[in-house]
Amino acid sequence: MKKLKNSELDRLSTKDFKKARKTPLIVILDNIRSLNNIGSVFRTSDAFLIEKIYLCGITAKPPHKDIHKTALGSTESVAWEYAEDTLQLIKKLQKEGIEIAAIEQADQSVMLNAFYPVKDKKLAVVFGNEIKGVQQQVVSASEYCIEIPQFGTKHSLNISVSCGVVLWDLFTKISKS
Repeated sequence: MKKLKNSELDRLSTKDFKKARKTPLIVILDNIRSLNNIGSVFRTSDAFLIEKIYLCGITAKPPHKDIHKTALGSTESVAWEYAEDTLQLIKKLQKEGIEIAAIEQADQSVMLNAFYPVKDKKLAVVFGNEIKGVQQQVVSASEYCIEIPQFGTKHSLNISVSCGVVLWDLFTKISKS
């Protein structure tokens, strides 16, 4: 077994990425403080051909050196847009027929392993602030609340880790349907 060089990985160019058929998933970042977390979400979204990222509230926007440090150029490949108010954005997306899933621990949440997206229906997943999580009004307005099962002593995962877990899970489920 030998490690592959980057030149052997056969990745898309940014131009080809923009033309490629995207996974029908949208990522919404609700008031994310850490620029490194934002960059990591861009990089993960690139890996799974995510359609678009919405940066909301205090979430910083590219270009920024600290976002770039972890995004490694994926701010150029993944489509993104800034929206000041997360609740207004999700109401707009819902009018367009997009279902909203808050990634949060809630009394009526569905565990990620038990959640299956509706076939041929676009889904937007909302990731919340590192301290406060997804705003309650956004959770209340969402069609779903998805929780990542955890079995240790900690109450949560870092937002960039949560994003990787959720996007990989949903990507595999959507790819199989």
